[in-house]
Amino acid sequence: MRSELLYNKTMLKDKKLLRTESYIDGKWVKGSGSFPVVNPFDGKKIADVTEVGSRESKAAIEAAHVAFGLWKKVSAKERGELLRRWNDLINENWDDLATLLTHEVGKPYEQSTHELMGNNGYLNWYADEAKRLHGHTILSPDPNRRFMTIRQPVGVVAVITPWNFPSVLIIQKCAPALAAGCTVVLKPAEDTPLSALALAELADRAGIPHGVFNVLTCQNPAEVGEELTRNPLVRKLTFTGSTDVGKKLLGSAAKTVKNVTMELGGNCPAVIFDDADIDRAVEGTFHFKFYNGGQCCNNINRFLVHQSVHDAFVEKFLKMMKQHLRLGDGMDKKSSLGPLINMQGLSKCEELVDDALSKGATALTGGARSTIGELFYEPTLLVDMDPKMRIYREEVFGPVAPIYRFSSEEEAIKMANDTNYGLASYLFSENIGRTYRVAESLEAGTVGINTTDVVSELLPFGGWKESGIGRENSLIGSLDAYCETKSIVTAGILSG
Repeated sequence: MRSELLYNKTMLKDKKLLRTESYIDGKWVKGSGSFPVVNPFDGKKIADVTEVGSRESKAAIEAAHVAFGLWKKVSAKERGELLRRWNDLINENWDDLATLLTHEVGKPYEQSTHELMGNNGYLNWYADEAKRLHGHTILSPDPNRRFMTIRQPVGVVAVITPWNFPSVLIIQKCAPALAAGCTVVLKPAEDTPLSALALAELADRAGIPHGVFNVLTCQNPAEVGEELTRNPLVRKLTFTGSTDVGKKLLGSAAKTVKNVTMELGGNCPAVIFDDADIDRAVEGTFHFKFYNGGQCCNNINRFLVHQSVHDAFVEKFLKMMKQHLRLGDGMDKKSSLGPLINMQGLSKCEELVDDALSKGATALTGGARSTIGELFYEPTLLVDMDPKMRIYREEVFGPVAPIYRFSSEEEAIKMANDTNYGLASYLFSENIGRTYRVAESLEAGTVGINTTDVVSELLPFGGWKESGIGRENSLIGSLDAYCETKSIVTAGILSG
């Protein structure tokens, strides 16, 4: 106990940002039990967080429902100002929030700061978008009538977020919901609830009214998930996570026909053509592949490299790995790769690599667990790959780069689309005609041409096929996911 207390005392400057209770209707609430949150780097416990269930979930939903009646009437300007104040407080507590992220996820500190920069982008963008919730007037074919549409907030929004980006994915969903006039009940991932609770503390300091933003923490999500998906007061469900869990949530949400947005699994390809700038392709794919230890939903899962440039690409990629990758503590500035989040993630990574190796793949580097810590996996480069291997179809979610060969543009497109998923795809080519042809042929919600940097508050993001339903963000219709459109028809215009 003493070592845990010392650990907590030295972690943050503002100790009040390390919250352990759920946040319901402006109050910090304890549940019936608790569960530990640990640093995946060394297994040390950061804190015991309260476990809530259906009773607390109902209370949060009811509070959000009552608050919705008032919040939707708050002016768009005032809602935007509160989002900006929330953002200001994030900036004022930048080091603490980045430290908290690094401790509960394991990612390098610098990458934690990148995540917080995403918070800045979304909060500032939606603070302005709140004022652009426009409708339309439509010319009626009947001169005695007038047609118009308005957009109105959908109501209470249930938000369920994953562990890999436990701060920015919350803001990405909650900022537009709040900007539109909705209220939120958030369930963060059980591995990483601390960043969510810190955001709740700052939301309270920002003056966001009680009941507008609520956070439910639990290790066993069954009771909370059941309430969020079936309670009729919840009118919207937005989820980022695995396809399997998404399907279960969809089935449950169907009981009350909820509005849903689902950003689910990916099996994203990066296609390197023979006319690509190989140095540019290696640089662009390398840094992204190993970002957050490969634990990103739109991370590259399959490298498809033209046979004529395969060896050159592999040689340069391997050189980058040896020069730039160093496993270690995320708080150590020399570390570029942290641990995987938990034993389940590590085991899945190991299973997929072992399956590939057993079927003829060659590991040019890595291919096994690291000895520096329980949850570390060696950064791995696999060649001699075959589509029959499991990793071709299953998301590895780890620091593993499998390289497949192709011989023609048609074969590359077929291989890239040979999956049930369609979140993002990437291609590298210097032929402008090819970039257009291939980009338009890839079955994915987002395509990066000569880049893997494809996420922005200005762009719609979401998946095709089993990678999801709906879109979030974008220059046009940013708030659509959290609004209903109402048509209004007025008659008797020409009557005296």
